[in-house]
Amino acid sequence: MAHHSNAGAVPEALKNFDSLPDSANVRVSVVAALAGYSQATVWRKAKTGKLPAPRRISDRVTVWNVGELRASLNAAA
Repeated sequence: MAHHSNAGAVPEALKNFDSLPDSANVRVSVVAALAGYSQATVWRKAKTGKLPAPRRISDRVTVWNVGELRASLNAAA
């Protein structure tokens, strides 16, 4: 039986980020990869306002809006 791991796998949303509409949402792993931060740094920068605030869409799922992320990352560049 083969063992498949997602460790190191590139999220689909990251591969296709440029084609996502501004209304789309992405999880913390995509934000971290885009910005070149660890996930802990993403949370810290969101808390201090250096990244857009995330939205909680359920008890266990928090997302960032793609349009807000683009604006924030482009302003920082």
